[in-house]
Amino acid sequence: MSPTADRPAPSAAVPQDRLYDGLILGVHLATLDGEGYGEIADGALGWRDGLLAYVGPRSALPGAPEALAAQVIESEGWITPGLVDCHTHLVFAGDRAREFELRLQGASYEQIARAGGGIVSTVRATREADEDALLRQSLPRARTLVNDGATTLEIKSGYGLDYANERKMLRVARQVGQTLGIQVRTTYLGAHALPPEYAGRSDEYIDAVCEWLPRLHGEGLVDAVDAFCEGIGFSPAQTRRVFEAARALDLPVKLHADQLSDLGGAALAAEFSGLSADHVEYTSEDSVRAMAAHGTVAVLLPGAFHVLRETRLPPLDAFRAHGVAMAVATDCNPGTSPLQSLRQAMQLACTHFRLTPLEALRGASEHAARALGHRDRGVLKPGARADFVRWTIGHPSELCYWLGGALAGDVYAGGRRVGGAG
Repeated sequence: MSPTADRPAPSAAVPQDRLYDGLILGVHLATLDGEGYGEIADGALGWRDGLLAYVGPRSALPGAPEALAAQVIESEGWITPGLVDCHTHLVFAGDRAREFELRLQGASYEQIARAGGGIVSTVRATREADEDALLRQSLPRARTLVNDGATTLEIKSGYGLDYANERKMLRVARQVGQTLGIQVRTTYLGAHALPPEYAGRSDEYIDAVCEWLPRLHGEGLVDAVDAFCEGIGFSPAQTRRVFEAARALDLPVKLHADQLSDLGGAALAAEFSGLSADHVEYTSEDSVRAMAAHGTVAVLLPGAFHVLRETRLPPLDAFRAHGVAMAVATDCNPGTSPLQSLRQAMQLACTHFRLTPLEALRGASEHAARALGHRDRGVLKPGARADFVRWTIGHPSELCYWLGGALAGDVYAGGRRVGGAG
């Protein structure tokens, strides 16, 4: 997507002789442009028409601040790029808190599923909710993510599992972005699980998934296509059929890959020049090489790793050795990762996967943007979208240090304040 694709209309209140709509002074900038944090002390950040226009030291501004911008803000703390949550399932109805309690009391996933729980219960609740109810339940989760620093969200379908309800989920995802003033990238995940009405007929269900895709894309509801390639999901051959349907429409693909076993999912995603392979705990080094060759991002999902108490780590050293970018996301969903803070996902990535705070921050901004196909955000530099967060911290490493807390003072998307505690 080009840097101007989502540009807001120019503000009529700003005289044309002003360089900037707004200008923030006195903060430390973590630009992530170049090596390390890209720190600029006593920095200045100016934006116009939804894009960053000045990123640098206050002392190098091309004039007196009051003459440069209609809105001049003296502040403190740190500013980073806006965070990008590149893997969520946050549009759903109901919850599975009771199942969480039952698992802690010794019930197995199979026992819960046989009793009507598991993903089937979320599908049932999502199908029963109308569009307005689904939006009401989903908006608070999205708003919480925004208030904690997220300025771009990916939202998947996959709890409808029929045409009407997949469409409903994608429509609600679009409404979330419009309501909150942020960009939402929608991902069609019809191949998430086999619905009860297709029991024993998984190939027929994949036929249906591929048939629904052009219709949903024709309504402008699909930005990318995903699938769950796993023994309890869909086979590589079935996933390939979904990807071929996406390629026929020139839609990018991403994949739930190698979470529970190595079926070569990450390599399959790379073969289709996929934006990302997600989870990737069991990904082989051959698949890592394929990802590197095709620029496929590895999306780490430490929330699910944490909740499921997994022990198999993703091949982090191989990703580093082969130059595969590592993104970090919440995987916000009702069953395996009820996580509503991308900053907490960063902390978990440091704790469980031993990422450095710098790797985690880049993973939740620059690399997460790449995992959605964006090249216009995730760093602070002129021409990028004016998506940024002012944090009440003394150093960026604190974003991965504190467990909880309201650290995002102000959250800006496209040059407009959309959230934060300030």
